[in-house]
Amino acid sequence: MNAPVRTLRLGLIGGNITATRSPALHVVCGLSLGVNVTYDLIIPAERGMGFADLLAQCERLGFAGVNVTYPHKEEAAALVIAGDPVVKAMGSSNTVVFAPEGPRAFNTDHSGFVAAYRAAYGARRPGRVLVLGTGGVGRAVGFGLADLGASEIVLYDTDAAKVASLASAIRGHAAVGVSAADPASLHTLAGFDGVVNCTPLGMIGRPGSPLPEGVTGRPVWAFDAVYTPADTPFRAQLTGLGAAFLGGYELYFHQGLRAFEIFAQQAVTAQDWVRAALNHRA
Repeated sequence: MNAPVRTLRLGLIGGNITATRSPALHVVCGLSLGVNVTYDLIIPAERGMGFADLLAQCERLGFAGVNVTYPHKEEAAALVIAGDPVVKAMGSSNTVVFAPEGPRAFNTDHSGFVAAYRAAYGARRPGRVLVLGTGGVGRAVGFGLADLGASEIVLYDTDAAKVASLASAIRGHAAVGVSAADPASLHTLAGFDGVVNCTPLGMIGRPGSPLPEGVTGRPVWAFDAVYTPADTPFRAQLTGLGAAFLGGYELYFHQGLRAFEIFAQQAVTAQDWVRAALNHRA
């Protein structure tokens, strides 16, 4: 007799998530392992509940775990015991698994960014990098850049307190120079090897770019955490300056694989098959 097929109940808690492709990624990862997956989109404002209450409700309803996105990643890290030391250090979580011993928080934005960068650029170090946005994904990418050997990380955010918090956290994590960007300096990217957009600007429902029109410079590479849509104003600006571009889809893919492995407690070995299935068009 064949063993019964396992079903994982998963979900995503966040604000502007109706265009996300996370359900498809997790369902396809499940198919690659012979596991049934359900994946709910959970928007707190629509349910009239706070993040903490929704998280507790998901656990009661038998979810294996949930992904967490803007604007709840820092709240998740503060609320849930860290399942990985880096989560406590960076103060941001995008993955909560409901383990027998209680909820545990992970950050696969961090591991996913490192994997995506290495797949695109190999062993090349990031150099001096401007990070635009210091929220949840900005914290994960900032720590990732430190782990990749960046020579300096320059942070920009409209919230100076967030910049100071992330700078302090990165300095405590790795021996790398971290400083705050002068807003007036955003008109030129001279002196930067890499530029990354970790703001929600450019995503569906949040049009625009964190960089001003007419920005100049010659950065070597760029990354945009936004992946819906793929072609953002930020991407047009950076490719127009000659930068090699790493799209947010690669972060979506690698962080999603790792999150699913945490939920399922199994490795996704058929990664090429998963990618091909996600990109298939009838």
